[in-house]
Amino acid sequence: MNYLIRNGRILDPSADLDAVLNLRVTDGVISEIGKDLEPKGEEILDAEGLWVAPGLVDLHVHFRDPGLTYKETIGTGMRAAAAGGFTCVCAMPNTKPVVDSRKVVQYIKNEAAKTPVTDLQIIGAITQGQEGKELSDIQGMAEEGICALSEDGKSVMNADLMLKAMRIAKDLDLPIFDHCEDANLAHGCVTPCAAQEALGLPALDPIAEEVLTARDIQLAGLSGCQLHICHVSTANSAEIIRVAKAHGVPVTAEVGPHHFALDDSNIWKNDANYKMNPPLRSKEDVEAMIEGLQDGTLDAIATDHAPHHESEKNIGLEKSANGIVGLETSVPVSVTTLVKSGKLSPLQLIDRMSTTPGRILGKGKGTLQVGAPADIVLIDAETPYTIDKEKFETMGRNTPFDGWNVYGRVCTTIYQGRIVYQEGNIIL
Repeated sequence: MNYLIRNGRILDPSADLDAVLNLRVTDGVISEIGKDLEPKGEEILDAEGLWVAPGLVDLHVHFRDPGLTYKETIGTGMRAAAAGGFTCVCAMPNTKPVVDSRKVVQYIKNEAAKTPVTDLQIIGAITQGQEGKELSDIQGMAEEGICALSEDGKSVMNADLMLKAMRIAKDLDLPIFDHCEDANLAHGCVTPCAAQEALGLPALDPIAEEVLTARDIQLAGLSGCQLHICHVSTANSAEIIRVAKAHGVPVTAEVGPHHFALDDSNIWKNDANYKMNPPLRSKEDVEAMIEGLQDGTLDAIATDHAPHHESEKNIGLEKSANGIVGLETSVPVSVTTLVKSGKLSPLQLIDRMSTTPGRILGKGKGTLQVGAPADIVLIDAETPYTIDKEKFETMGRNTPFDGWNVYGRVCTTIYQGRIVYQEGNIIL
């Protein structure tokens, strides 16, 4: 299908473009952008009052398949991505079995082909079984097309093994997406704060994140590997990354919406929908996350979409599983928290959610320039609505944002020139 998207606010950070224009899609690619484009028999999409942006890119999701499909399947995860405006997502390897071999990569590719509503990129595990003892079949997985390596959910504690992995990744031109947490320091479930003490919950000190952030940045500088720091949450971590960038270390970083929209005061609720790893931090840390997004220290917004069955979350903060769903709340929470408050411009937000993550991924994503694949999202940033978890496409209902009054409703998602989501409906 060919489309003429009319009168939308075109937001394309790759061209520094923010203007009300028309955009033509022909045979799956963006063929023309201009002020006075006339229809040529295409379907007309009226985008007046809407943002028209490159499809969003999420560098960090968990789809739980294989092995944990009672939480999420590849199909339901991809549907959630399309509903959230994402035309590319990167799936972490902590499944059962772990994504540490050609065979598991092939399985995920085959499953993804059944629900062609977004581009599912696969991240391979650094070590076999994520046990931190022996490296995975990195070469074999690279030949199957993985986009990166990660041990997400834990860190490679053996520094020598991590350095070996980085050198292999460098040779194969694969980035490492790094969960930074020193297992020897990670004893608790929430950040040290007044609520943690009053509720008698064990504390997970920020130093566990900061120590591994510093170590792995040093290893990246030594190896030359492209290092991407996942879910940054503390002011000190952000400052470590800021200094490393200033010294030319090849490092990028992401932050999740929950780490700039929520803080440790929410822990008073003793509600496991506020439990994630890293945990919610102080107001000062939240301010540092926003400052990092403003000055580019934090390059990307990534959801860390982590669906769980309600039986794993409805058991209090201490015993419950870490993580929340995020694909269908990322746009509204980000628009409401960052744009409506004046902390980021619309163009800056789309840069952090599409163009820069696309650049980090290195797959030609995150642009509306003529000749690019027609991966596009239309967003209503002006009409308020209420987040309703019961309307999610994901199987997960574990969100702290249910009932939030927000701006930033995803109206339409176009993937490879085809409408795959429109006004609340997935279109296969």
